[in-house]
Amino acid sequence: MMAPPATALGVHLRVLVESSTSSAAQVVVDAPVGSASDEAAITRLVDGADALTFEHEHVPNALLDRLESAGIAVHPDAAALVHAQDKIVMRTRLTALGIPVPSWAALPSAADLATFLADHGGVAVVKTARGGYDGKGVRVVRDAGDVVDWFTAAADGTGAPLLAEEKVPFTRELAVLVARRPSGETRTWPVVESVQRDGVCAQVVAPAPDLDPATQAEAVDVATRIAAGLGVTGVLAVELFEVADTAGGPPRVLVNELAMRPHNSGHWTIDGAVTSQFEQHLRAVLDLPLGDTAARSRWTVMANVLGSTLPDPTNALAEVARLDPAAKVHLYGKEVRAGRKLGHVNVSGDDLDDVRGRAVAAAALLQGDASA
Repeated sequence: MMAPPATALGVHLRVLVESSTSSAAQVVVDAPVGSASDEAAITRLVDGADALTFEHEHVPNALLDRLESAGIAVHPDAAALVHAQDKIVMRTRLTALGIPVPSWAALPSAADLATFLADHGGVAVVKTARGGYDGKGVRVVRDAGDVVDWFTAAADGTGAPLLAEEKVPFTRELAVLVARRPSGETRTWPVVESVQRDGVCAQVVAPAPDLDPATQAEAVDVATRIAAGLGVTGVLAVELFEVADTAGGPPRVLVNELAMRPHNSGHWTIDGAVTSQFEQHLRAVLDLPLGDTAARSRWTVMANVLGSTLPDPTNALAEVARLDPAAKVHLYGKEVRAGRKLGHVNVSGDDLDDVRGRAVAAAALLQGDASA
């Protein structure tokens, strides 16, 4: 999805791909095959490049440190990226910065979890510090025995360290995307609402409906403070819990997760904003002036295509185009697998119910739902 704006800007992309049939390899000509942990492959990748950036966080920090020492511009750099790689490092730093986060604790042992449970009403959310995403590496527990396998893996080195967080009584999930360039210029897009299903984002509504202005201002302030405090360059996604204020004031926000890259919660910007998150990420990592982040329409809803009963979701393109010529379909060229993010649909307009219904209906057709 970064390829079209790169072409428009005259930026040459070279992308390290896991296989010659991956999504990026289907659209980027210069796409050598290799692993993100292969130092030789990445060294070849950056030869002659102006900057190295990422579409996931699973790159060894020690390797990035060596590249930076060799004079390669790495954005975000290793010192920033570690906060999106390790939840204990992230929680520790955000707490030090005074950023609102759920109550949490690292868990060296099952006894520490028992203490945390006793202090938090007998329930906690336990997470693996590294490697979790889309609901993986997350369990709601009421007894240390619920994660005995994780403690065993952490102890023998086959698994990541663990942390516990309070089970937040949130009313909904929000997200803020912020872009920051090395010179410090920062821009944010409208705060959005993300709708989760089974731990996976199903819809994003931009802007978040009925968002209190004070809550919106707090969300943007939190995101920009994190970007500056961690020294992030490129696009940063800050996922938030909206929590009711027990004193009767505006809802407050707590930081849930961070992603230092273009993110699913920002895919609506491809069609719904003046500058997409993908173009903005390129501008930021190349230290170019950042683009306008204003919304093009009153509402844009993104609906993810999560798996399909069709052998290929493109089989439904004609029907989607016939029923809704204004729906913007983005398919990723991935092999169909149950629950896998195969693409998304963006629909924009002035009536939220209409826009949401059309986006969901188009995504359902691509998922093979004949009743849509």
